[in-house]
Order: sequence, then structure tokens, then C-alpha cells
Amino acid sequence: MQKSACVKISRDSHWNFMATFWELLPYDTEYDTPLPWHVSLPGPDNWHVSYPIAKGNNQSPVAILSKDVFKDPALLPWFTGYDPGAAKNIRNTGKILRIAFDDTFDRSVLRGGPLSGIYRLRQLQIHWGSTSDKGSEHVVDAKRHAGEIHLVHWNSSYSNYADALRKTDGVAIIAILMQVGKNPKPEMKRIIEEIDAIKTKGKEAPFPNFDPSILFPQNRSYYTYQGSFTMPPCEECVTWIVMKEPISVDEQQMLKLRSLSSNSAEDPHCPLQDNWRPLQPLNNRMIRSTCQ
Repeated sequence: MQKSACVKISRDSHWNFMATFWELLPYDTEYDTPLPWHVSLPGPDNWHVSYPIAKGNNQSPVAILSKDVFKDPALLPWFTGYDPGAAKNIRNTGKILRIAFDDTFDRSVLRGGPLSGIYRLRQLQIHWGSTSDKGSEHVVDAKRHAGEIHLVHWNSSYSNYADALRKTDGVAIIAILMQVGKNPKPEMKRIIEEIDAIKTKGKEAPFPNFDPSILFPQNRSYYTYQGSFTMPPCEECVTWIVMKEPISVDEQQMLKLRSLSSNSAEDPHCPLQDNWRPLQPLNNRMIRSTCQ
């Protein structure tokens, strides 16, 4: 097989991590069928060719304008109960940094807020940019942050994760925005320390005893809306909980994330960066927020 090269995917210079004809796999590793070549090279604008839902009316991410958000007094606080022992491994997928958790039972869960029922934590994912003025997927009041952490949960009232993906209330994602600041959150250090062990695509390392709630900002007020995954197949099954308050990271931590490669070890280094999807139309959806 011909070795991969470092290719910029067209989308206004976005999404410029390396892609070959067979590499842009769907959002979760349970999907084991590669996307066809015409999806991976042209980038997000062409995902709908193989996955029509990617041009649906409820796609993510979106721009959030705080002045237009409905402050909903009925929105409740959300709560998590995460078992640190559920953390399994950390992996460079070639598209994102991912931490996997045991979700075989209600071991690490999210409840409350805009949700009905219990949602099991499945994975943590991080998106970032080639510079610190871009990298987040959601944009709040015209500001794009340096990165965005996603905590992906699925509704345990369904039989399994694949079943939940078919339901409009199947998945809940907590999104934490990352901004470069003078007082970086020390808890990010645990993740950054593992970067050297997963430098290239496909590299995985054990990641035990980790409670991701240490990454939450102090203020847990949030925006919420109905949307989709931000990578193919872009299923519209997600209740988003976007934290209003970003967490601080430092420039060295961002440089460490950018040092990851989207290529395998035997191929030329290609920086894994700008792995964020462009903004999608809000259409007629309502974004709600807590009143704080």
C-alpha cells in the first residue's frame, strides 16, 4: 500500500489534518466501515454525499449569541457521578485525542439539566486548532476558543450505544471550551503528560483512575440545544450542554496537543490540528440557557 502523505483537506483551510482515501472514519470506533474517498478528501462540505443527514436541519456545531438565547427558568442543574476506575485508555485516532470509559453499566453517569433519565459516559474527546485563536467547534458571541472538550454520554434506557444513536434523545455531550490564560487548569496536566505515548495515529496507552469531572469549570451554567455529532455520520441524536465558562490552558499545553500526528508511525509526520467542523445553520432551533 502506498504510504500516506500529509494532505490539507479543502474547507477554507479548516479540517486540515491528514486524510487518505480510507481514513476519515466515523465518530466512534464501533463503526468499522471506512467512508469512501469522496468524503475524506473534499472535507466537511461533502460529507452529505455518503451521509445525507450531514445536511440535516439539526446539525452541530452552531454559533451561540447570548443576547438571542432563551433564558429558561425551568432548566435544572445537571449532575455527574463518575467512577475514576471506569477510565480505560487514551488514544490518538488520527482525527482527535480520545479517552475511553467502561460503559457496560451505569458506572459513570450524567443526569439532570435538560435531560430525562440517566446517560452513561462513553468517551472524552478533544478538538483544537493550529493556533490558539481557533480550535473550538462552538462559537459563543463571535469568539472561537483554542479548543473544545467533549464528554460523550448515551441514554441508558436504550439497549446499547448503537441503539441510542438512532434516537433523538440518545446522546448527551458536555462541551467544555478551552482558552489560553494565565492560570491554566492544573487538571489538564494528566492528559498532556500522556501525549508522548500516543504521538502517532493508532497509538494507545492505558489511562486508569481518571475522573473527568476535574475538568469542569467552577461555574456550571450552560447553553443547551438539540443537535448532532460533529463528525460523520453526523447523527442528529445529541442534546448539547455547552458550558458558559471556559477553562484555562496555557500555550505550552496547546503546543503539546498540536505535536500529535495524524499519520501512523511509519508515515511522514503530519500535525493533527484544526480538527473542528465549521459552523452549521441553526435553522429554527432554540438555544436555551440557565438563568445564572
